[in-house]
Amino acid sequence: MTTSDQDKEAAIYEINNRLFFRFFQAANTLHTKGTQALEEFGVTTQQWSVLGALSRPKAENGMSVNELSRYLLITRQNLTGLLGRLERDGYIVRTPSTEDRRSIRVSLSPKGKELWKNLAEPIHQFYDLALKNISFDDRLALIHYINTLQQNMSKI
Repeated sequence: MTTSDQDKEAAIYEINNRLFFRFFQAANTLHTKGTQALEEFGVTTQQWSVLGALSRPKAENGMSVNELSRYLLITRQNLTGLLGRLERDGYIVRTPSTEDRRSIRVSLSPKGKELWKNLAEPIHQFYDLALKNISFDDRLALIHYINTLQQNMSKI
């Protein structure tokens, strides 16, 4: 291997390390700042993600725990704790599936729908501030690259 190849390989290694470290930092910042943005509602970023998933029109009739776990890319074990707290607080309901009685469907309760409606403005303000100075086209490109990265990592 030539010195030029070694330099290029070292540069790629450094960039890869920096990129993944920045993702780690961004995730931690999202957790911290997102929770602060929703503090008055008593909602964590993890709960926010569950409520958001369940608020989508596709989830109007609820989602199975497996579907929700796959959609959010979190383990069933972590999801079970989140669902327990959301159910305890009255934001979701768990009901047996009409197709398969062994399966549980999770959906927003009326209180959860109201909470999500109240969270809309603070969440949009958070998004606007977090994405400041990133153009619409760059946001679309970022989605594309993050999707590609996530798909690649899921194959490892």
